[in-house]
Amino acid sequence: MADPARASRLAQRIKVIVAEALRRRVKDPRLEAVTITDARVTNDLQHATLYYTVFGDADEQAATRTALESARGVLRSEVGKNITARLTPTLEFVPDEIPVNASHLEELLRTARERDAEVAAIAQGAKFAGDADPYRKPDEDEDDDADEVSSK
Repeated sequence: MADPARASRLAQRIKVIVAEALRRRVKDPRLEAVTITDARVTNDLQHATLYYTVFGDADEQAATRTALESARGVLRSEVGKNITARLTPTLEFVPDEIPVNASHLEELLRTARERDAEVAAIAQGAKFAGDADPYRKPDEDEDDDADEVSSK
């Protein structure tokens, strides 16, 4: 097992190498809108997972996934040339779900703000259902007890 700090440093190095290789070496037009957002390497330094985002619709994302799979060998050879590990890790490309989750979270927050505004508007003119002070005072309790004793 390698040091987790070394695996983290190697992951960041692989991220930079793959991003540069996509920009300079791979000449596929389907990969022009790809951004490598994160990389993770297992502690044994054998497998690297690269997270990417693509601007575009579902068809462009599917085409990008296919292009990344076809360019995997070229990218792995670039990684092998530029790192100092004994073995070159295998590369796996995974679409990054953080932008999708962030937009969903923003939508939920917007809905919550709208509902809070509705509740505040309803509460603006609301009045209490009972008395202004529904709690009994200690001196009222004593007066009630005195009335009960005198009636017996």
